[in-house]
Amino acid sequence: MRLFVLVPVLGLAMSGCALLRQMAEGPAGPAPAVSAGDPGPAGARSAAALDTTTARDRAVALAAPAQAGERALGKVVVALAPPAKPGIWLSSPLVTAVAPGRIVTAAGKSLAVELRPGTGGALLSLAGFRALGLGLTDLPEVTVYSP
Repeated sequence: MRLFVLVPVLGLAMSGCALLRQMAEGPAGPAPAVSAGDPGPAGARSAAALDTTTARDRAVALAAPAQAGERALGKVVVALAPPAKPGIWLSSPLVTAVAPGRIVTAAGKSLAVELRPGTGGALLSLAGFRALGLGLTDLPEVTVYSP
């Protein structure tokens, strides 16, 4: 009977020794590097300062008409993308490759965008939000079109 108790106790004790040795030696490798990301333009503290698109770029994107043969890819709810990423673009799982496209809000406002593949929720660039006159905390639904 003592043998049945002694064997499991010795097994547990020996496995505990291995854990103590690992703790004494420290981590196996260097800590992973942490990146803070692109901070954006120096000193930028507002949406207008972070938006590096020109008034001409916004006007061209807003004036882009619907193209013949374009098709609706679907509707998505968009959130604000990281503000330091420049350009007028939409990242969505509806597309698998970078392509030109167009989005239309529920209010009927249209904007030419660069469609980028994404995973999870759809993200619209800061310039896109500002060009459409959307609030930065809004979660608008847009219809996505691609030629």
